[in-house]
Amino acid sequence: MQASADVNRRIARITAHLNPRTNNLKMEGSSNLRLENCRAKGGSPGFKVAILGAAGGIGQPLAMLMKMNPLVSVLHLYDVVNTPGVTADISHMDTGAVVRGFLGQQQLEDALTGMDLVIIPAGVPRKPGMTRDDLFNINAGIVRTLCEGISKCCPKAIVNLISNPVNSTVPIAAEVFKKAGTYDPRRLLGVTMLDVVRANTFVAEVLGLDPRDIDVPVVGGHAGVTILPLLSQVKPPCSFTQQETEYLTSRIQNGGTEVVEAKAGAGSATLSMVRICSCQICGCMLTCFERRCWCH
Repeated sequence: MQASADVNRRIARITAHLNPRTNNLKMEGSSNLRLENCRAKGGSPGFKVAILGAAGGIGQPLAMLMKMNPLVSVLHLYDVVNTPGVTADISHMDTGAVVRGFLGQQQLEDALTGMDLVIIPAGVPRKPGMTRDDLFNINAGIVRTLCEGISKCCPKAIVNLISNPVNSTVPIAAEVFKKAGTYDPRRLLGVTMLDVVRANTFVAEVLGLDPRDIDVPVVGGHAGVTILPLLSQVKPPCSFTQQETEYLTSRIQNGGTEVVEAKAGAGSATLSMVRICSCQICGCMLTCFERRCWCH
């Protein structure tokens, strides 16, 4: 009898994780979820992460990587379409993070309540012939709406913006947070690591080295000529001919266009921004958000 009761409790707990009740649960002035209910009971301690735009080309592999990350305990996946399928798929991975899906703007506040980190890849991708500026009219409105939800439901969260044009979406987010009185420049980041990843790869090709042994500083923005690779500061120190410098600078600045054209209208870069490093203890391969191998 006791064993049967234990089984029923375990099943009820799992069901509650996958389908959290939102009725009769209130948070002051905003969402249907209380802050304490965002962390799954029995789940591993760690960060609560929300991905806004989780069903898209960047959102899906990003959700997979976050589910793999041992530092994440709760993962909220939000989008305006297809979130239930992505959530079901990701939730079957045998890692500790509890995954919940949220569909449509009416569930945005529930998706954001209590989050420590919000990552925003939401928006439309570039197509051949489009510049990042061409995306502004669409993606600017999306980012504004999402940031209004963040300022209301998790104003202390770190916000990582991937949505293009990053040069414009980050200032838009800043203005939304300023208007709400929640702006903290230390918590708002535009994700431009992709330019560093490309720079390391392209420079390594020219030098005939392993990209993991190359470190190319890149400053500026994330659009064409605003991307400035500092080839004179490459580590390990090396020199380039004028022709090599011009070739590398142009290719790094136009790496996104190279992918867009190669995909022939089927999307933009969605996979190359995963930066792979190696564990300093045993050499195992890691993604950039991990500090050491899981075996340690």
